[in-house]
Amino acid sequence: MTNKQDLGQLGENIACRYLVEKGYKIIERNFRKPWGEIDIITKASDKTMVFIEVKTIRQYNSDFVNNNDITAEDQLTKAKLQKLQRTASLYAGHYQELIDDEKGWQIDLLALTIKENNYVIKHYKNIFL
Repeated sequence: MTNKQDLGQLGENIACRYLVEKGYKIIERNFRKPWGEIDIITKASDKTMVFIEVKTIRQYNSDFVNNNDITAEDQLTKAKLQKLQRTASLYAGHYQELIDDEKGWQIDLLALTIKENNYVIKHYKNIFL
């Protein structure tokens, strides 16, 4: 694995722990098809199907590197969000039995910033274009 893949995996593991602590049930991780991918698929405690996009960055603050102006949120481009929405819609259509008719589904962004041995999670809910 590359450092980027390792960081992404770490971010997804932290995100799953966070979601479980918040009462979400993890249904699937790393759903991948030729047309797109979804990092985490969950059910919220209110029965809403939630597709989670995880973006993780590691902040450095040294004499050589300072990337504090970059945010995890910056990593979610409009094109990536469009692809994610299409993939989530196709998943929801294929697995209709998992979708509560009253609650439906949504896409959330978990933006993680890791600095040294600490991290900050920002949870953005229902991030449609």
